[in-house]
Amino acid sequence: MSASTVLGPPAPIALEEAPERPGGRLPFSAWHLILFPVALVMIVPLLWMMVTSVESLNDTRHFPPVLIPHGIHLENYTSVLQDAPFGRWYMNTAIVTTVTVLANLLLCSLAGYAFARVPFFGRGVVFVLMLATLMIPFQVVMIPTFLIVKKLGLIDTLGALIVPNLANAFGIFMLRQFFRTLPVELEEAARIDGASRLGVLFKIVIPLSMPALATLAVIQFMWTWNDFLWPLITIYSEKNMTLQLGLTTFQGAHQSSTNLLMAANVMSMAPILVLFFFAQRYFIRGIATAGLKG
Repeated sequence: MSASTVLGPPAPIALEEAPERPGGRLPFSAWHLILFPVALVMIVPLLWMMVTSVESLNDTRHFPPVLIPHGIHLENYTSVLQDAPFGRWYMNTAIVTTVTVLANLLLCSLAGYAFARVPFFGRGVVFVLMLATLMIPFQVVMIPTFLIVKKLGLIDTLGALIVPNLANAFGIFMLRQFFRTLPVELEEAARIDGASRLGVLFKIVIPLSMPALATLAVIQFMWTWNDFLWPLITIYSEKNMTLQLGLTTFQGAHQSSTNLLMAANVMSMAPILVLFFFAQRYFIRGIATAGLKG
């Protein structure tokens, strides 16, 4: 007698019902009903600015505002480039931002790894004092920083914008928190194989920390690119102005030309939007994991 005769026919497999969506019968989550209006409030000013940048001057003065332009006037961007040295301002801002971001990635990685893995006397006290600097407004240290930069002979140069921002406490704290989430066994194995501390950092830790580094790069890029107060204090000549500082002079000369002002603002925002679009995956991942371990 076969086994199938003794045991009988196999029982029918009960199919598990798919779990009901959080939103009930809605084809999307109920949270979208809240997030969509919030996103709309955030994106409408940006769209309005972009539309105004390609409108004619008469359309910008129309009330109620013209949301669909009667024509696309790309010559507004050409006029902006002709009326102000935007190319020079772009180059200055790109130089300052690039050097600052790269310096922060390097120096904050070294300091963050030291606080996370290297034992030394007073490490906890130094770390707490460093975090305390985050609570000090920039206006408090603005005058001492200016005097130091002046003693170094960097006033009215791009160095005045780079040197004070080579590293910051926020970047050190964020990378330290991320480094502490990495398995220490990987580093110990590399040390057993003869790798030095710097070798472990650059060959093991940093390749595993790309989300946190990308997050720091995006944040530092936005801070430096949009910085206005410090360049206003230290930069006097037009040739050394950054983009945000140059926009104020451009705005003063074209106060009534709203379409040109919006075109200039779109040009200044474009690099940040492009960077965030390509780095948003790493940005969100880094924010989500940087504070998992205290």
